[in-house]
Amino acid sequence: MDEILTMFNGATLLLILLGSIVGIVFGAIPGLNATMAVALCLPFTYGMDSVNGVSLLLALYLGGISGGLISAVLLRIPGTPGSLATVWDGGKMAENGEPGRALGIGITYSFIGNIFGILCMALIAPQLANFASRFGPCEYFALIFFALTLISSLSEGDMVKALISGCAGLIVSMVGVAPMDNARRFTFDIPDLNGGFALISMMIGFFAITEVLDSVKDKQVKGYQKVKFAMRGLGFTLREFIDQLGNMFRAAFVGLGIGILPGIGATAANILAYVTCKSTSKHPERFGTGSIDGIIASETSNNACCGGTLIPLIALGIPGDAVTAIVLGGLMIHGIVPGPEMFVTNGALINDMIIACIIASILIFALQFFAIHFFVKMLYLPKSILLSVVACLCIVGAYANNNRIFDIYAVLLFGALGFAFRRLKIPTAPFMLAFILENYCETYLRRGLATYGSIDQFFTRPISAAFIIVGVVSMLYRIYKNYKKNRGNLAV
Repeated sequence: MDEILTMFNGATLLLILLGSIVGIVFGAIPGLNATMAVALCLPFTYGMDSVNGVSLLLALYLGGISGGLISAVLLRIPGTPGSLATVWDGGKMAENGEPGRALGIGITYSFIGNIFGILCMALIAPQLANFASRFGPCEYFALIFFALTLISSLSEGDMVKALISGCAGLIVSMVGVAPMDNARRFTFDIPDLNGGFALISMMIGFFAITEVLDSVKDKQVKGYQKVKFAMRGLGFTLREFIDQLGNMFRAAFVGLGIGILPGIGATAANILAYVTCKSTSKHPERFGTGSIDGIIASETSNNACCGGTLIPLIALGIPGDAVTAIVLGGLMIHGIVPGPEMFVTNGALINDMIIACIIASILIFALQFFAIHFFVKMLYLPKSILLSVVACLCIVGAYANNNRIFDIYAVLLFGALGFAFRRLKIPTAPFMLAFILENYCETYLRRGLATYGSIDQFFTRPISAAFIIVGVVSMLYRIYKNYKKNRGNLAV
């Protein structure tokens, strides 16, 4: 009770409110993200007490992840990497004349994902962190291998094109310095290629620049189609909510599980939840056409991942992603060292963090919900003006990410590649999944080989073997289904 009363004071609530607003703005603007928001505001916490400082950082984090859905829905450009999968159905639903409904669904399930992750952090942090500590390089590799086998689920009807897209993503991700031995690959003696291609550059190019190029080609300069904003309640019925309970909980557990595993984060979580939902759906053909299922899977998982990333931070002192690494720095500035002893020495602060996350989640939901009308009005701007502004912001964001002019060239390159993919009807989702996961996959494979000296351990350790078997079986099953489908078409 004392912790709750401590949090409900004017200064703390104001900081959480400001953090939520700034986080949403950073998340909604393509090229900016939650990591940048937390990093930029970290110096302001130096003079604060630990409760206020950490509350501000957590509000920025949650706001940044939630805000990414705004541009993902309205502009079909993910505001943050964690909203990549939201574009595929959220953007399509907006294009079909229901931007308010798409935003309402995304905002609501973002809130649910946040609360789910926070409650899990509060109730089972030590146990979940202990389970995560059993994961070695073999288990991480097997998990990521399983994720890569899901590329076939993103084929949109053509597995060959999906494999081409996935292989292209793997090759592009391998550009730069190799993990472990620092060997240069595909750099062609160009120094800027040593660092490889940044995820932000890829994301901005594939979505923002591709959208601009597509608009220019089709001469869509008058503006987006104006729609009558009519949304009842939260954008979905009670019946739809009940029908989506299974999808919601599945996505929440995927996001939580990915968050607990250090170093992976919301980007992989929302894509994996999306493809898992699609592969288990009775109507996979609806995905990518404005399906409520896809929005729920993406937004529930990426926000549940936030609570998951805080679990290893608090219980083990290991940050779950880049944002929580900065939060770790904020804690250490105030003389707090996360880890098992934190539950004894700073148990009250853990409670304060949980309460701050709950308050921030409620404020983020309220701010976004009451601003839906304003967000939708963005679509009334002339498309030539709106996309020009967005493109400029994207270029600035890409440069600010690493302060490299090379990243601007990379944005243009990926924009051209994304435009070619769209013209050739090659799905971009497998490319993104492979691009994101390749480095993790290779790192843990080589680390496992270096640790154990042979490949046997990947197949003899129970968790690792289970993931590999499930991955191979799911891939073979998908190939079999594709074969039956093609044989049926030929017979007709």
